[in-house]
Amino acid sequence: MLLTIDAGNTNISFALFDGDQQRGSWRCATDHRRTADEYAVWLIQLMNLGGLKPSDIANAIIASVVPDTTFNLVRLCKDHFGVKPLVIGDPEINLGIKVDTDRPEEVGADRLVNAVGAVARYQVPLVVLDFGTATTFDVVDADGSYIGGVIAPGINLSMDALYRAAAKLPRVDIRMPDRVIGRSTIPAMQSGVFFGYVGLIEGLINRIAGELGQTPTLIATGGLGKMFSDHVPMIQFYDPELTLRGLLLIYNQNRKMVS
Repeated sequence: MLLTIDAGNTNISFALFDGDQQRGSWRCATDHRRTADEYAVWLIQLMNLGGLKPSDIANAIIASVVPDTTFNLVRLCKDHFGVKPLVIGDPEINLGIKVDTDRPEEVGADRLVNAVGAVARYQVPLVVLDFGTATTFDVVDADGSYIGGVIAPGINLSMDALYRAAAKLPRVDIRMPDRVIGRSTIPAMQSGVFFGYVGLIEGLINRIAGELGQTPTLIATGGLGKMFSDHVPMIQFYDPELTLRGLLLIYNQNRKMVS
């Protein structure tokens, strides 16, 4: 089986694939202090609950935007599963799409993997809207090339900054309020964040479409993607497994590197 690992700034997602079938998925908070041994104790216990064993893992692939965490995830694969993982960012890895940006080496691994997963499933041109620690818009043109995108502060990050910087504002849940005009503090904050990001999405997608010369397919992913895809009509698809599926595709394109 193939172990896929997506390490973001907030969470790390693990999934185990038997061919194209996902056999299990698990998530933990990103912590650069966590060692390979600590990951192993946690992950192997969860695998055992699902009837899976460390010996079931034959290969692994990692996408990480946290360098300190990458080292320990590689050690996890080598020391506890006996496999040398593919790591997105290795120049020998074939992504299957062209990266047509000014500095390809600066593009986050998760953004490239999302683009690969989206091109395989959706019509180009397209934009992947990922609601993570940052809110990112990743653009693939009509030729199927990744051409860049937009990076904005993440929704939780924005709400946390508001709470920390303003002494009298509370920490609140992110949700769609009943109306734009909040009649008390909490609804007003929820309106500012929710409808503010709706405006951000609609405004940026319209500008991206203008630069592309046509309307792109819009795919949402990430933790808050579902909430926004339900209320922003221009979002056509919500795909929570996009990154992990992209990793599976990239691994299948690079089997010869581990055979």
